[in-house]
Amino acid sequence: MALANNLTAILNLLALLCSIPITASGIWLASKPDNECVTLLRWPVVVLGVLILLVSACGFIGAYQYKETLLAVYLCCMAILIGLLLVVLIFAFVVTRPDGSYQVPGRGYKEYRLEGFSNWLRENVVESKNWGKIRACLADTNVCPKLSQRFITADQFFSSSSITPLQSGCCKPPTACGYNFVNPTLWQNPTNMAADADCYLWKNDQSQLCYNCNSCKAGLLGNLRKDWRKANLILIITVVVLICVYVIACSAFRNAQTEDLFRKYKQGWV
Repeated sequence: MALANNLTAILNLLALLCSIPITASGIWLASKPDNECVTLLRWPVVVLGVLILLVSACGFIGAYQYKETLLAVYLCCMAILIGLLLVVLIFAFVVTRPDGSYQVPGRGYKEYRLEGFSNWLRENVVESKNWGKIRACLADTNVCPKLSQRFITADQFFSSSSITPLQSGCCKPPTACGYNFVNPTLWQNPTNMAADADCYLWKNDQSQLCYNCNSCKAGLLGNLRKDWRKANLILIITVVVLICVYVIACSAFRNAQTEDLFRKYKQGWV
């Protein structure tokens, strides 16, 4: 077997193995309590892993067995896949570039403004007809209840930088409202209700909290933005690997054609 064919087979085997953690990461994202109510991010990662698996298997078999047709299919699909990945990368970068977070004095965590995120995210997630279902789903998760298990005192809560955007926006009222801390999901006696419309929407009812607040919608987008940024790193690495494999596979395809012509020539077909 020609050197390029061997390299293509090896690289596609590695790509096939790499598809396993990519798919697993998509499934992991799907199971995260913070994101289980929104399918916008997690399933494309799973699909990406499956596509890499199928295309890599096709390229591996084609390179190993000199299957010209399989290599041609592989090269065509890989070109399409690389193009789609580049489109996804550019699109994800554009829609996640705006950051609606802002620092609150005396707090380790950030708070979030809905207006600070991209129009596409707002229109397709929180301003869509799906928000009622998303809100009900969030209320059924343990995103907010587990805050009460982690933080006992106000100082512990206020100094924490590990509070997620979703927890910051949905599990407590905005700091500007001046509510007094009782526990992470119980706040009383506000001093500045006019500071934000969300101040009037906050409820100590554990099934409501601030799930109807714009800050909750913004927190959800903050979570999505963070996860999209992580997914972008995986996609960038995948694109680089696929481009390298594609270049070598083109050489393997030419070698396979040469071998086929040479074999036919020896058999007197040409």
